Amino acid sequence: MAKQNRRDFFRDLLRQGAKTVAAFEQGMEEARQKADRDAYFRSYESSYAMTLCEDELLLESAQLAGIKTEGRDRLEIAKELFSKQEAV
Repeated sequence: MAKQNRRDFFRDLLRQGAKTVAAFEQGMEEARQKADRDAYFRSYESSYAMTLCEDELLLESAQLAGIKTEGRDRLEIAKELFSKQEAV
């Protein structure tokens, strides 16, 4: 293995540092988005756009997305529907 000079060592160190910072920032953004999503579905009032729409519309949308609706709360259905649409 060839001996690495100082310039190459520091260049590689900076690259790895930049990659680490980018990965950390991406993780923080994902955590912020999850916290926002959880806060949105904390209650019916905060997620009224999805949970207070007409029953037929919510259930039809959920069934088209392949979500089981029988015996489930509207909030649970809306949360799963939102998660599936976000993944697309």
